[in-house]
Amino acid sequence: MGRIHNSSVPNSSGSEPLTPAAFFEYARKVEAEMVDLKFCDLLGTWQHCTFPVDEWDESTFVDGVGFDGSSIRMWQDIHVSDLIAVPDPSTTVLDPFFVEPTVSVIADIKNPADHTPYGRDPRHIARRAEEVMRESGIADTCLIGPEPEFFIFDQVRFEQTQHRGMYEIDSVEGAWNTARFEEPNLGYKPSYKGGYFPVSPTDTYHDLRTEMVLEMKRVGIEIEAHHHEVATGGQSEIDMRRDSMLPMGDKFMWFKYIIKNVAKRAGKSATFMPKPIYEDNGSGMHTHFSLWAAGKPLFAGDGYVGMSDMALHAIGGILKHAASVIAFTNPTTNSFRRLTPGFEAPVNLAYSSANRSASIRIPMYHSSPAAKRIEFRCPDPTCNGYLGWSAMLMAALDGIENKIDPGKPLDRNIYEMSAADLESIPSTPPKLADALDALQADHAFLTRGDVFTGDVIDAWIKYKRESEITPLRLRPHPYEFFLYYDS
Repeated sequence: MGRIHNSSVPNSSGSEPLTPAAFFEYARKVEAEMVDLKFCDLLGTWQHCTFPVDEWDESTFVDGVGFDGSSIRMWQDIHVSDLIAVPDPSTTVLDPFFVEPTVSVIADIKNPADHTPYGRDPRHIARRAEEVMRESGIADTCLIGPEPEFFIFDQVRFEQTQHRGMYEIDSVEGAWNTARFEEPNLGYKPSYKGGYFPVSPTDTYHDLRTEMVLEMKRVGIEIEAHHHEVATGGQSEIDMRRDSMLPMGDKFMWFKYIIKNVAKRAGKSATFMPKPIYEDNGSGMHTHFSLWAAGKPLFAGDGYVGMSDMALHAIGGILKHAASVIAFTNPTTNSFRRLTPGFEAPVNLAYSSANRSASIRIPMYHSSPAAKRIEFRCPDPTCNGYLGWSAMLMAALDGIENKIDPGKPLDRNIYEMSAADLESIPSTPPKLADALDALQADHAFLTRGDVFTGDVIDAWIKYKRESEITPLRLRPHPYEFFLYYDS
């Protein structure tokens, strides 16, 4: 296809950070005449601008390049629109999807007057959260291991106008397609809630997921496994090996970019929307979380299932602030169609060593101290990783410093518990509006050290209410026609 793949990624794990001089050397090595500058907006979407490599020199990595910040959602007003994007040479890789060899580099956003970090830059928020962690003396490393799930569709159609509102999805794997006219229809479709770990031919997308994994490896992402997930419609999961928070934020952006583009290359459409299919499992992003200091794990101990007091206090902090954290880890109205009580979703704000209906699980696969971690099961992949994981870290630090008791573990089968027992267990917010209300009332733990500034909190709440919740509230739902049209 005329593309050059990375044989060795310059900033892969264990290598020295790439310098500006080494950036240009690498560009010459891969014969790239173009450089693609990427940065992440507050909602978690990559933006980009492409330059001839010979338009840059080493000063570009200090001075940056200017752009219109008022055209980026939730950033600048038009009368103060200028911002600076400063490329981080340590993020240099060869982009896998351009026809001509093009090196890609991720930018930090700066204020133009004094080149201070821009408070609404998600990379800055994640970097500042790690700095506050180190300043606290509690830990020097926060390791994040996300498990993002996604769907692969053959086509999707949707429209929303004043007089028309509809969506339609289709997948060759759709359980609803066992009777569809295909030439031939061989009947190999995962059943509803029957997609976990089937082999081919029921697992149609093994080769496509492998292609995604290989592209990820070429940009320096270490992958542990890939597999089909529970739902029909091509639901899949690819697990990245854990890394410290800021690099994992960068990897998660590459992860979503690669999955969408490999799917498109195959004539498919991939979505990270948590709940696109009615009456089937939604997509989550269980996030494994641990703290380390001087290369030693801090969550191993002689407490509950081999956890340390620090780990249990971290759990206490996340549970205490869960509703506010969820405003970032589950940031869409659709997120709460997955977080629904009575199903397998992790809506119970409790912890357990085995109960997957608890919002925090302590994995028991390995007894090694290095494997001791907590798994926050609420997040979904619409999350901006830089923000969601920073919120988790800040909640955990608050729990550790204030020795917050997480309570007793939920080691019972919730489906065998009485209604009275269930009422004693707090639940996740039922909708995004409630999570935003919680964030408005409880965010002091986030603004410590100006990790999340008050400006960021206010902008997030305002945008979500005005641009997502209110427009959805004002529109008739298609199902309302089914219920009420002939009233």
